[in-house]
Amino acid sequence: MRWFLKKLLHADTIMATKRVIPDTDFGQIIIRTRITARNISMRTKADGLHVTVPPYCQTSKILSVVEEYRSRLLEKWEKAAPQPLDLNFRIDAPCFRLHLEQGRFSRFTLRATEEDVTICCPPDIDLSQKDVQGLLRNAIVRALKKRAQNYLPPLLEELANRYDFKYKRVKITGSKSRWGSCSAIGSINLSCYLMLLPPHLMDYVLLHELTHTREMNHGPKFWEILDGLTEGKAHKLRAELRNFRTNF
Repeated sequence: MRWFLKKLLHADTIMATKRVIPDTDFGQIIIRTRITARNISMRTKADGLHVTVPPYCQTSKILSVVEEYRSRLLEKWEKAAPQPLDLNFRIDAPCFRLHLEQGRFSRFTLRATEEDVTICCPPDIDLSQKDVQGLLRNAIVRALKKRAQNYLPPLLEELANRYDFKYKRVKITGSKSRWGSCSAIGSINLSCYLMLLPPHLMDYVLLHELTHTREMNHGPKFWEILDGLTEGKAHKLRAELRNFRTNF
């Protein structure tokens, strides 16, 4: 019995859905267990190294694989790390345009038109400071959310009506890890970062989530429906979305 309890405790440890390990190079290694995973996969993001592993994969084995590919992963991570923002920063996406300029007030202010968004920075502020960078990024995200709130829900409704989908509600989030999601009851979440995508990829994400209102998994039926909505290009669009990169 003691051996059995010990085995259960060990299994519970290695089945943890999320483990975060500090790392001198990446800042942190974020390990997530996925039941459907067959192999260890690694992806660099601005906040560290994200690792997806199969169930019962021991931490020691995961770290051994990370070490094997560390130098190659570091090259990708350095490219993914956020670059400091200065007055030359621009976002020039088809559905969202933003630029910075020096303002006259002692705090960040925002000016928006139908064409673009301007963030006015306080005069003589040191944009290289970490806390100032944080304030500036937060201001940009707020601008993204506000424009997304006005733009994405009507677009989702138009696509739903066109293809006869029903959903319960839609919410705009600041998610960086997921473009969108759909719950079992038909509630759809859309990331404000969708505003940085070209229109055809934005439509793909919205149609992807609408398809989940009929098929919650990613089985053959799901892709059959989504292919019918995208002229047979669902997998091609998914690959293009995965390779999409933005300067913010």
